[in-house]
Amino acid sequence: MSGPVLVVGAGLAGLFTALKLAPLPVILVSPHPLGDGAASSWAQGGIAAAIGADDTPDLHLADTIAAGAGLVVEEAARILCSEAPARIDDLVALGVPFARSGDGRLKPSREAAHSRARVLAVDGDRSGLAIVQTLIAAIRRTPTVTVIEGYLLDDLTLAGGRVRGATFRARDGGPGLAVTAPATVLATGGIGGLYAVTTNPPGAVGAGLAAAARHGALVADPEFVQFHPTALDVGRDPAPLATEALRGDGAVLVTRDGRRLMQGAHPALDLAPRDVVARAVHAAILGGDGAFLDARTAPGPEFAGRFPTVHAAAIAAGLDPTRDLLPVAPAAHFHMGGVATDLWGRTSLPGLWAVGEVAATGVHGANRLASNSLLEAVVFGARTAQDVARTLRDAGGPAEATMADLPSAPAPQADPAGVAALRRTMQDHVGVVRDGQGLAAALAEISAMRTGADPVLATMADCAFLIAAAALLRQESRGGHYRADRPFAGPAQRTLTTINALEDALQPRLRQAG
Repeated sequence: MSGPVLVVGAGLAGLFTALKLAPLPVILVSPHPLGDGAASSWAQGGIAAAIGADDTPDLHLADTIAAGAGLVVEEAARILCSEAPARIDDLVALGVPFARSGDGRLKPSREAAHSRARVLAVDGDRSGLAIVQTLIAAIRRTPTVTVIEGYLLDDLTLAGGRVRGATFRARDGGPGLAVTAPATVLATGGIGGLYAVTTNPPGAVGAGLAAAARHGALVADPEFVQFHPTALDVGRDPAPLATEALRGDGAVLVTRDGRRLMQGAHPALDLAPRDVVARAVHAAILGGDGAFLDARTAPGPEFAGRFPTVHAAAIAAGLDPTRDLLPVAPAAHFHMGGVATDLWGRTSLPGLWAVGEVAATGVHGANRLASNSLLEAVVFGARTAQDVARTLRDAGGPAEATMADLPSAPAPQADPAGVAALRRTMQDHVGVVRDGQGLAAALAEISAMRTGADPVLATMADCAFLIAAAALLRQESRGGHYRADRPFAGPAQRTLTTINALEDALQPRLRQAG
């Protein structure tokens, strides 16, 4: 089969990159049927872009930098914000049915930490699903994209110091798959599944990040995990998300006795940056006051129509948002860190690009601005596709890609007890609030899981190690990384490291702790 580009993962980033690579042939490998198991399909709020008459890319940039707590790579963020309107045009051309006003113009809404209304949504809280479904339809119409479903990334293939494709395990336990290609794009998503409380699909366990890290790829800012402050605390795993747009529409956070939870915590109150709100919600729960979203007045009777996904989740839990307070808790939501890339999606491993949540472009800094995640996927998906095409052209044009079956293996299924233990360790010690003692204890437990025979648990443990190790070494609090024993900000400096460098740096600390 002819196909020079392998794209691993089929969420928004993988789908958009594959479309932008046309007419180059692409092999798109997904662990699930297209659209299933992708965090971008679960995104509620929408996608940010400065398209309003009172808005500009510079204002969007300023909000992005402010939310990022001193660690945003300004050049990358400027690209994100300046190229956003063109990417919205792309999505509209593909048929994404964004909300419009009576005159037919796109109708943006406002979310936390945005100074303007610039979030484009579909059906209130079905934005990610609608965008992904539109792109899937476009992929099905694109003859140069070969879709292979039901295969999990096992490892990258390297030869001559260059990534030459990847190997995969069949979800059903059938023959595996080896794909050889001169260009490989990781679009494997994030790490929310490492935590006991998460808004991410269960498969979001960092498979791409772990694979790249094991081969020495440079990793950026792995300690920065964003916890969404308002996941519905109704005993479901994953936890249903209560979109930030609810607070943009007037819903407020309260304690059990009705006190405004964010009063005095931040000048922006309920629309403060996510890290601030998440810590306030966390503290209220630990203090016994509880944390609830009060949407009875606003959006009130419009709740079901404006936010059908959240409404359905609440009703399923026996709660009526027009009458009841909605219990909420912080949940692992987005990874600001990942495989380090340049402005064109290139990683430190020749032949490997990364896009979407698995990548660390630097646009989010220490705390992502709401609705910039879907935007990052399409802006840098387009740039990655452009760079891959340019690289292949400079190398003499498309090369032959091959696919071969590998021996059958048991269906990949991690030990439930081991996975539960790791997720609980991450939740308890590497969560919203951290400290040195807890991080050291977590690393001791995680390290024992990295060397086991269970490949799924080992992958999860490798990613957990990256996060916990970088968190222990960062001796300050910043954005999504808060150390109760270091509640102050130090010099603003990104973490750029490798898994081996983290292991070397931690040996003395862990020996001392032991």
